[in-house]
Amino acid sequence: MGSAVLAVAVLLAALLLPDQPDRLGPAAFVRLPAEGILLAAVLLVVPPRARRAGAAAIGVVIGLVTLVKCLDIGFYSVLYRPFDLVLDWGLLGNAADYVRDTSGRAGELTAVAGAVCLAVAVLVLTAGAALRLSTLLVRHRARSVRVVLLLGTAWITCVVFGLRTGAGPVASTLDAGLFGQRATQVRVSLADARLFRRQADHDAFAHTPPGRLLTGLRGKDVLFTFVESYGRSAIEDPEMGPRIQKVLEASGDTLKAAGFRARSGWLRSPVTGGGSWLAHSTFLSGLWISNQQRFRTLTSSDRTTLTGAFRSTGAWRTAGVVPGVLVAWPEGRFFGLDHVYDGHHLDYRGPDFGWSQVPDQFTLQTFQRREFGKPGRGPLMAEIILTSSHYPWAPVPRMVDWGKLGDGSVFQQIRSEGKTQDEVWRNPESVRGAYRDSIEYSLNSLVGFLRRYGNRNTVLVFLGDHQPVPTVTGNSPRKDVPVTLVARDPKVLDRISGWGWTEGLKPAPNAPIWAMDRFRDRFLKAFGPQP
Repeated sequence: MGSAVLAVAVLLAALLLPDQPDRLGPAAFVRLPAEGILLAAVLLVVPPRARRAGAAAIGVVIGLVTLVKCLDIGFYSVLYRPFDLVLDWGLLGNAADYVRDTSGRAGELTAVAGAVCLAVAVLVLTAGAALRLSTLLVRHRARSVRVVLLLGTAWITCVVFGLRTGAGPVASTLDAGLFGQRATQVRVSLADARLFRRQADHDAFAHTPPGRLLTGLRGKDVLFTFVESYGRSAIEDPEMGPRIQKVLEASGDTLKAAGFRARSGWLRSPVTGGGSWLAHSTFLSGLWISNQQRFRTLTSSDRTTLTGAFRSTGAWRTAGVVPGVLVAWPEGRFFGLDHVYDGHHLDYRGPDFGWSQVPDQFTLQTFQRREFGKPGRGPLMAEIILTSSHYPWAPVPRMVDWGKLGDGSVFQQIRSEGKTQDEVWRNPESVRGAYRDSIEYSLNSLVGFLRRYGNRNTVLVFLGDHQPVPTVTGNSPRKDVPVTLVARDPKVLDRISGWGWTEGLKPAPNAPIWAMDRFRDRFLKAFGPQP
C-alpha cells in the first residue's frame, strides 16, 4: 500500500509542478490535474497486453514534461522566460561555463553530473510510478472506476463554479496548456531562421562608401562601453534608485565641471537577466538578436556593424576590451576589431570577483595604458565591456586610487573583505543591495576614467546590456536599459539634438524608448553627411 501511495504522490507532484519559480508553493499542489484523471481512465480501458508498455510510455512522457518544467523554472529565474525547445540547448553549455568560471572545473563536473542524474531519476520515477498505478487500478477495477468517475465529476464541478486556490484554478490543465504552448513555440522557432535571413538581407548601409560613413566623428576617439546588467530598475526602483540617481547626478556635475555634456535615453534589450552577447550584437548590428541561432547566423555574415563601420573607413584604429572572454573569440574579427584584449591579456594579477575576472577600474586603466594613452596615436574606436556588475555580485570591488592600481594585487584585501555568494544570496534584499553596489562601482569607474583621461576629442557612449535577474527586478517585464552619450565638443551633441534624449546622465522616465536594434542606423545617420 505504501508503494501505491508513493506512486500516486510522484505522479501528482510531476503533473502539478508549476513551470515558474514564483508559483512554487504548497497551494500549487492542492489541485486536481485533468491529465491525472485522464491517465487513470486510459489505463483502465487499455487492453491487458498493451497496458504495461502504455503505462511506462505515459510515465516517461510525464517525466519529460517535468524536466521541461524544471528547465523553465531555471530560465524564468535568470532570463525571465521559458526554455525554448529548439533554440536554447546551446545555452546549457553557457550555464556549465558559468559554473566552471565561478566554482572551478570540479564544480562544473559536479553540476553536470547532478543534472544528468536528476534527469534519469525523474524519468525512472515517473515511469515506475505509472506502472505501479496501472497495477493498482487493474487489481481494484470496480473501486477504481468509481474513484475516477468521482474525481472527474469533482473536476467538472470546480470548472463550473470557478473554484481557485492561491496558485490558480483548482481544476488544473497545466501540462495540457504547456503542450499547446510548446507546439506553438516549436513552430515559431523553426521558422525563425527563415524570418531572420529575410530581415538580414536588408542593410541600409551595406553599400555606403567608406568615405561617407561617420564623417561627423572624424578625428574623435569613440568609446562604446557596455555596463553589465545596468537596467532601468537600477535607476527607478524605489529601493535602489535613490542611491544610483545620486551617483548619476554627482557624476554629471563632475563631468560638467570638466566641460563634458551628456544626453540620455532608453533602449529595449532583446534579453533580460543574461545573454549579454545577444544584446551587444543587437546594438552593433542593427538586427534583433534574441537567440543563439540568430547570433551564429549574424557572425557568419558580412553585415555592417557599428564597430565595423569605423574600421572600414580606415580613419580609426579599432580595439575590443572584453575581460569576460577567456577562450578564443573569432567573433572579434566579424565585429571589425583590429585588436582584442581578453581576460588573459589585461595584465591583471589580482583576484577575481565572482564571475568577473577583472575589476572595471583596472580594465579601464589597462585600456588607458595599452591604447588610449599612447603618445602620437591616431583616432581610436573601442568597444569596452565592464563586467563588475555581472551576476552574482559577490564580492563587489571598491574604488582604488588610480595611481595605486599596479598589477591588481591591491584588490586582494578588498576581495577578502567582501561578502561571499552564500552571504549575498541569503535573501532578495541582500541581493538587491549587492547589485546596487556593483552598478555604483561600475559607474564610478567609468566616470572616473573619463574625468581623468578624457579630452575634447573623446566621445563616450555607455549603456546597459540588459536588466538584471528577476530576484532584483521583482519580475518586472520591462527590458529597458539606459543609454548615454557624453562629449566635450558641442557639435557632437548637436548631431543628436533631434533624438529627444534627456540632458544629463539619467534619462527621464518619459524619454524615448527605442528597440536596441534601431541604434545602429540612427547613429550612422546622425554622424554621417548632413543634408
